[in-house]
Amino acid sequence: MANCLYGSINYTSSLFQLVHLQRLSLFDNNFNFSEIPSGILNFSRLTHLNLSRSYFSSQIPAELLELSHLEVLDLSFCNFDNFYLKLQKPGLANLVENLTNMKALDLINVNISSTVPHTLANLSSLRFLSLSGCRLQGEFPQEIFQLPNLQFLGVMKNPNLTGYLPQFQKNSPLEDLRLSYTRFSGKIPDSIENLESLSYLDISDCSFVGKIPSSLFNLTKLEYLYLSGSVPSSIFELRNLEGLDLSFNNLSGTVDLNMFLLSFKRLKVLGFSSNKMSFLTRTTYSTNTQKFKIIGLRSCNLSEFPSFLHNQDQLMSLDLSSNKIDGKIPEWLFSAGTNSLEYLNLSYNRLMDFEHNLRVLPWNYLRALDLRFNKLQGPLPIPSASIFSYLISNNQLTGEIPPSICSLNGLHALDLSHNNLSGMLPECLGNFSVELSVLKLQSNNFQGSIPQTFTKGTNLAMIDLSNNSLRGRISKSLANCVKLKFVHLGNNQITDVFPSWLGTLPALEVLVLKSNNVHGEIKEPRTAFDILKLRIIDLSHNRFGGILPSKHFDYWNSMKYLSNLITAIILSNNSFVGEIPTSIANLKGLRNLNLSNNNLQGRIPSSLSNLTAIESMDLSSNMLLGNIPQQLSELTFLAVFNVSDNMLTGPIPRGKQFDTFLKSSFDGNPGLCGGPLSKKCNNSEASPPEEDPHSEFVFAFGWKTVVIGYASGTIIRVIIGHIFNTR
Repeated sequence: MANCLYGSINYTSSLFQLVHLQRLSLFDNNFNFSEIPSGILNFSRLTHLNLSRSYFSSQIPAELLELSHLEVLDLSFCNFDNFYLKLQKPGLANLVENLTNMKALDLINVNISSTVPHTLANLSSLRFLSLSGCRLQGEFPQEIFQLPNLQFLGVMKNPNLTGYLPQFQKNSPLEDLRLSYTRFSGKIPDSIENLESLSYLDISDCSFVGKIPSSLFNLTKLEYLYLSGSVPSSIFELRNLEGLDLSFNNLSGTVDLNMFLLSFKRLKVLGFSSNKMSFLTRTTYSTNTQKFKIIGLRSCNLSEFPSFLHNQDQLMSLDLSSNKIDGKIPEWLFSAGTNSLEYLNLSYNRLMDFEHNLRVLPWNYLRALDLRFNKLQGPLPIPSASIFSYLISNNQLTGEIPPSICSLNGLHALDLSHNNLSGMLPECLGNFSVELSVLKLQSNNFQGSIPQTFTKGTNLAMIDLSNNSLRGRISKSLANCVKLKFVHLGNNQITDVFPSWLGTLPALEVLVLKSNNVHGEIKEPRTAFDILKLRIIDLSHNRFGGILPSKHFDYWNSMKYLSNLITAIILSNNSFVGEIPTSIANLKGLRNLNLSNNNLQGRIPSSLSNLTAIESMDLSSNMLLGNIPQQLSELTFLAVFNVSDNMLTGPIPRGKQFDTFLKSSFDGNPGLCGGPLSKKCNNSEASPPEEDPHSEFVFAFGWKTVVIGYASGTIIRVIIGHIFNTR
């Protein structure tokens, strides 16, 4: 039952009336990240359950762990973006304790986030165990390697999982061992030669030390080998190898590819990516009979397309990125995998065009195409309708986006940024693919308005249309894209008021509208649920006015807690008035605050010292009064601080970060003294009396009026805007 079901399974479904069911497969359907229904307990006689690639999410129900007759359980690959299955309460230990008849357990990409229980070694019938990408922690129990019937063991992509290889016993049934991208360490034991049935071994990107034992190369049944570390010449004894990947090593020197092609005549997978060596790729014999499926030669100092790629009509994946290949993409490459190629990466080279100016690409089953960072010229080439990810940014493409792009209805990611494309954005961009998650068109010459066709049900999570010449209003149809996390429309010519309807986007984290003609006041949010997850907002260089929206600050929950994510409020170069709201002080996770070049008045709130994670604070070029609060000197992460060109008075705080700030941070405040300024504080200024805020306001208003009138004749003000650094 595959590829035909969508939505969720209701508890009242007639499916749960099949109480004598022993095998159930819902593999490869789309249950729209709903929960596995607890009604699964009705299948008390179930021995085989396959929910792989069915897009369930949330915690695996406790009822599933009561199916004590289960022998085969596959919950793999249900994840997408931030949706995934969890096995936490109950957890993996509970599953192992309850399902003691297990023969095959596949939990790839299920979020377990725990240690591996030693009780797994009690499942004596277990033949297949895959826990890759499960966020496992701690040390992997060695006794699991010794399970008497275990043929497949995979724990790849668990970067916090440690462990050591055991002394392997003779007659071990292990046929497939995958440990890559973990922190397994220690030496590879000589006893690895006892794994006489081993056909697949992946121990790349681990932390093993010492030399690879020569005994490994006695494994005559080995067909696929993925290694890190120095490789002895005895590797050529493995004549039956069909897959060899030595990527991401520190291999150096010049390597003649003929040596590998002649030694491994059954080779179908070849990977040498990201080493320090150069390759001689001109073959001295015919490779017509040697058909490759996967080739990875990224960062191998190639200056031309390898000649052995001629006549490779079964290729599925080809990576030649980050080399020095220039000129045109040759015509003979078009026939390489015309009906088989799924992944092609030629990014970071010096390619200029397709031979014969090809504009409709020939690979019928291509899923991912990466041509970024080349010198491609001319119109945008269009891949086949099978494409899932199309990346062609940072080239020199010209012309308009052709209408044929609307036929790519399975597209997930489209990146055309940093080219010279022009014209109107096709209206179909909003609805041609419900799968579209990433749309990057920034830094081109697009004109006209943003399409109004974004529809409900779309998966769009990121849209970047910045640095173009788009006009008109912000498309309200974006409100239909409830999965949006990132919206960047900066540096265009958009004329609109603040899009308060964005508050209906529950996942929005980043909003950038800088350098447009967005104007008016920012109204207070209607509910406490408006953009709760927002962590970056940049509205700088617009025409906003009125007071700062204090209630918005109350509701931005993602900025209230410390995290490793960037958090920033950038409202500079507008016309905001009034005082700095004290509600900002609740955003304890805030790292960047820029309110410069506005008309803000009143005092700097001492409560800003609550922003314990703040790294940059710019309040310059306003009408702020009074002292700089001494409490701000306690902000130990503050690296950038600017209050220049205000009406501040009194001593500059001393100690900690304030002793590192330059004079330019305080210039333009005649009443300030101490610190890096030449003006020293006298005794009365060292402890200034509290002043009447009303009289300060009258004074500030008069001062600002005089300066504005005087500036047109004699003063040229140079404003250095904020610098937004992405970590």
